[in-house]
Amino acid sequence: MSFPTIGVVVSTTRPARIGPKVAGWVAGLAPYGTEVEIVDLAAIGLPFLADGQMPSAGEYDQPSTIAWSERVRGYDALVLTVAEYNGGYPAVLKNALDTLHAEWNGLPVGVVGYGWGGATAATGALATVLDRLQTVRLDGPGLRFGEDLTPEGEVLEAAPEDAVRGLFDQLVAAARERGSVTA
Repeated sequence: MSFPTIGVVVSTTRPARIGPKVAGWVAGLAPYGTEVEIVDLAAIGLPFLADGQMPSAGEYDQPSTIAWSERVRGYDALVLTVAEYNGGYPAVLKNALDTLHAEWNGLPVGVVGYGWGGATAATGALATVLDRLQTVRLDGPGLRFGEDLTPEGEVLEAAPEDAVRGLFDQLVAAARERGSVTA
């Protein structure tokens, strides 16, 4: 039996951000035995589409892209914690997705949005991209400021813990179906 390794991605890089708090809360709800790692795109520091070839060629020449590819390939699944910026998702997340190609195919990817409206516009736009990348997209809850968390990122009692736990269960099942984790 092997345990799944799941990356929980912080999709924001602004100096004043709550993404690490949201990602930490999500990661804390992972099932026992699951290896979870916070993946902070601010620390990854990918330049914008810097490789000489299209990502679909799979011929990465930038050390940052090669490292990002190896990191993504090391996960059985990902959870994207997605802030909503002006009705969309952060550009740094779009860049992280667009920098790679084959790595996304068949990878189980859960989505937990957060914002004033639960990030519905952002996660809706992201769904189109994740589907185009042929991920196994699993939609999680949208956290709303004032209901589920404060604008400073403090998680409130009403936050949907069971929905996040259910998302992890779906991710583990999808990883097993994919064959990257054995029962």
